[in-house]
Amino acid sequence: MPHLGVQLLVQDRHVVMDNGLLQVTLSNPDGIVTGIRFSGIDNLLEVLNDESNRGYWDLVWNAAGSTGTTGIFDVIRGTSFEVIVETEEQVEVSFTRTWDSSQEGKLVPLNIDKRFVMLRGSSGFYSYAIYEHLKEWPGFNLGETRIAFKLRKDKFHYMVAADNRQRFMPLPDDRVPPRGQPLAYPEAVKLVKPVEPDFKGEVDDKYQYSIENKDNKVHGWICMDPAVGFWQITPSDEFRSGGPVKQNLTSHVGPTTLAMFLSAHYSGEDLVPKIGAGEAWKKVFGPVFMYFNSVMDGDDPLSLWEDAKSQMLIEVQSWPYEFPASEDYQKSDQRGNVSGRLIVRDRFVSDDYIPANGAYVGLALPGDVGSWQRECKDYQFWNRADEDGYFSINNVRTGDYNLYAWVPGVIGDYRYDVSVTVTSGCDIEMGDLVYQPPRDGPTLWEIGIPDRSAEEFYVPDPNPNYTNKLYVNHPDRFRQYGLWERYAELYPDGDLVYTVGVSDYRKDWFYAQVTRKKDDNTYQRTTWQIKFNLDEVDQNGTYKLRVALASATFSELQVRINDPKAKPLFSSGLIGRDNSIARHGIHGLYWLYGMDVPGARLVEGDNAVFLTQPRSASPFQGIMYDYIRMEGPPPPSSSSPETSV
Repeated sequence: MPHLGVQLLVQDRHVVMDNGLLQVTLSNPDGIVTGIRFSGIDNLLEVLNDESNRGYWDLVWNAAGSTGTTGIFDVIRGTSFEVIVETEEQVEVSFTRTWDSSQEGKLVPLNIDKRFVMLRGSSGFYSYAIYEHLKEWPGFNLGETRIAFKLRKDKFHYMVAADNRQRFMPLPDDRVPPRGQPLAYPEAVKLVKPVEPDFKGEVDDKYQYSIENKDNKVHGWICMDPAVGFWQITPSDEFRSGGPVKQNLTSHVGPTTLAMFLSAHYSGEDLVPKIGAGEAWKKVFGPVFMYFNSVMDGDDPLSLWEDAKSQMLIEVQSWPYEFPASEDYQKSDQRGNVSGRLIVRDRFVSDDYIPANGAYVGLALPGDVGSWQRECKDYQFWNRADEDGYFSINNVRTGDYNLYAWVPGVIGDYRYDVSVTVTSGCDIEMGDLVYQPPRDGPTLWEIGIPDRSAEEFYVPDPNPNYTNKLYVNHPDRFRQYGLWERYAELYPDGDLVYTVGVSDYRKDWFYAQVTRKKDDNTYQRTTWQIKFNLDEVDQNGTYKLRVALASATFSELQVRINDPKAKPLFSSGLIGRDNSIARHGIHGLYWLYGMDVPGARLVEGDNAVFLTQPRSASPFQGIMYDYIRMEGPPPPSSSSPETSV
């Protein structure tokens, strides 16, 4: 029989929360989840692991001035335990670790308060944490923070990350030699002698299961016998960095389930918060929900996923939660709302204003145009505009923001120039906002779709020796391992040549401009060529070439016109560390360049743009293009008078 309410048992070395549906045991005062008893299973977590390696908050940090994304790995152990709330309806407990100068260089200079919450009648538990840096403390870099759960490998074999991304998974034993053969980097392993023969020959790599923040709301594992689900539900993105299309890890072989709050994956050091000495900083991560479900004998275990999605929607609709006891977590009545309409003005597309259909509209720290994608210290709030461009961003924490937006199908970034101050209970109506995307003249030709992804371009079939069966005949075919090696096989004698009006970017434009592997295992630069014909040329006019990149990794974009050996018309310099080629990402951070092309550089008839990526020390240095457009010279301004809304 279920208890009437939530019960809390405090012992010397453990704290137990029990609501009759499940029992959660935490180490005292560490605040590490050591046990989850549910539906007849004494512990869903890996009992073969040490208690400290089952369910925990962790972070990666480095001293101020450090570079890169790696650092000191720290499983956060509390030093003090406190009961915050103890009623029949709710138990909330706190495990804190406070910092002082005696720990300088040994522990990250943060006060950390980890909270765990159990509610009456709830088939799960919540966790959130408050990180605080006092301004008199030394600075530091925070490369990553998350919650990790290590599940029982004898129970949980079926993983679900999305409706079309679910499968039986290998065992962790299969990744270790001689069962597994490491590939180009440690995370990717070929299964050569797996325990389950069906997996033989496949590649396993946790990055194949990454998901964009906007879609990363529920994932987890199913135990088939007894039929039990373990789900990680993240109801809001407000505490995640990098905006709605930033990708993060989900679940992977272990069996492991992650709640990612902060990471540099698919972005690099740009998304590592650098908290300076003299800078006060505080942030609430979470709450997130760990949800558990079961079905009756004979029912389909896969129905647990459908139930988990339903529960996710309930959690999303309940956000912001009313139960967290910390005053640092703002409740609904403390927050504000911002709404308006975004329209696009591009006179070379339409004389009328164009509704920003499906635009991503968000509030983030004040900064430059597009700065939101690298902002990683504070909160962000995003929503999609409807087909008429109307948007509403609700339950925004109080503070000063810029309003940012970008529109699928339109290049560039919008920023409202005046900062927006959100106060408790406010309803700010922004009215009609007009985005005028970069544009000098009419489109002469274009390649791709301006959507910040290379997904529309040609993604090859994987080498049959390196497949993940999940992604065969799958819309996310770019998640396969080793696709970068296919370029030299497709273009053995020369680089890609694309002819405007003849070629089809869906078939003839490789998804990434990668280096070419040579027979001696070195790599060489590549130069792609775009051929195009001009019936007439304004020798005194200025043409415009716009190049939008979906990803860049230790690479450089050089652009030349009609002479591949000339001094570059444009060079980006060394850019990018998002590693999306190796991580099967199809996009990382967005870059947009516009370059003037003097009419005297062009000729009537056949012309060519040469795109060179000269950095060539590894197979993972390269560029993914989003969209390329050549514009003619601007017509006389008198012919297209601007009008106001």
